[in-house]
Amino acid sequence: MYKARSIGFAALTAGMLMLTACSSAPEAAPGTTSTPEQTQTSAPATATAVPSLSPSPAPAATPAPSPEATEPTPVAEDPGPPEEGTPPTALEAATTVMRALKNGNMETLAAWVHRDRGVRFSPYAYVDVDKDIVLSQDELKAAMQDPVKREWREFAGTGELIKLTFADYYKRFVYDADFSGKSEVALNQGLGQGTTLNNLNEVYPKETHDFLEYHIAGIDPSLEGMDWRSLRLVFEKNGQDHILVGIIHDQWTP
Repeated sequence: MYKARSIGFAALTAGMLMLTACSSAPEAAPGTTSTPEQTQTSAPATATAVPSLSPSPAPAATPAPSPEATEPTPVAEDPGPPEEGTPPTALEAATTVMRALKNGNMETLAAWVHRDRGVRFSPYAYVDVDKDIVLSQDELKAAMQDPVKREWREFAGTGELIKLTFADYYKRFVYDADFSGKSEVALNQGLGQGTTLNNLNEVYPKETHDFLEYHIAGIDPSLEGMDWRSLRLVFEKNGQDHILVGIIHDQWTP
């Protein structure tokens, strides 16, 4: 009996010791098992810093001008004389001829005229190969001093004969506006369009000819464009050379 009590007491004592040991065991250190939230929170602290990959701000682009704000680019500007030994372009030839017309320099003008065909003068857009007057190089050189009145066709609207000396015709149907300074210029393109038929390309085929048109949209604002003027210089293409064969005047007609 005593032995049984001793065994029971010993067992009780052992159980109490085990409970005491369990209650006094240190608690698990917090954070030994990381949750996803903890991993995400602590990651920046341990991550190796890398340079920022964000691109540097690009310089502000200059806005392209709108078509309305852009001045139209001239089709032709004074290119100056061609280089020595280089055949002139149609533009270079026309620029020299227009300068001679502005200054009334018939010697220079004659030097550009076709040696055999001469140069044909047309007072209006329609080129009349039967009535338009053709002057040779020699005739053109002395034309300003020539007192002879020629019949240069008829005035548009009235039908009266255009009977003038060359000097008067020149003032009325050649350089009658500031074509050299205030005109719009186009190569092989018509700018002025009136009621008169324009048959330039029929008489001077584009395969063998170039032309420069000098156009002034109007002179007196009160006339609202009814005083426009055009002067067309027609060149025959001879290889790379350009030879003057036609001077066509055009204007508003009733």
